[in-house]
Amino acid sequence: MIWLTNRSDVRSIAALMFNGFPDSVDVWRMVNASRSFEGTLVVASLTRLSESLADSQGSLAYQVDFGRDPLTAAYIDLKVSGHLSLTCQRTLEVFEWPLAIDTRLGLIKREEDEAALPAGFEPLLVTADGELRLADVIEDEVILALPLVPRKPEADETDEWTWTSAAEDAAPVESEKKPNPFAALAQLKPKHKQ
Repeated sequence: MIWLTNRSDVRSIAALMFNGFPDSVDVWRMVNASRSFEGTLVVASLTRLSESLADSQGSLAYQVDFGRDPLTAAYIDLKVSGHLSLTCQRTLEVFEWPLAIDTRLGLIKREEDEAALPAGFEPLLVTADGELRLADVIEDEVILALPLVPRKPEADETDEWTWTSAAEDAAPVESEKKPNPFAALAQLKPKHKQ
């Protein structure tokens, strides 16, 4: 058997092919061929995403479909699902957050082309050579889908925590009446008789 690459590269390529997921694609060829990719991605392989997670175990299921709409706008339909481990910012407990992304990305070559995209398309700027790393696109969309402040669904608003704003804390309490500092001056003021 003749090896065109070393054995470790072959295992990596085989793993990607088994998963149906190439490292990078020529996006315009994929659009013209209406290609689709489906499989799973290991969460730990998405290093930028892993920084935002409590735990990078598990995998995400994805489906990527390339195509053109009736007005010939090139797009990628992207579906990603799975569960991610987040830290609740209210209770500091780790919880499983359900991820479900279903979006259509309109492919553009220049930022000015964004205005021409049909309604419902999210813009995705593609480099001049048309090369696109699908894992990066999926990771970007998952990062954008993360909640700004992760909170467990069970973390009830009425539990022992009470939140007040800084303005509420600084507001004077009406029951506390302070003496007028100018009251003593009023006594010194001469009284006019009429």
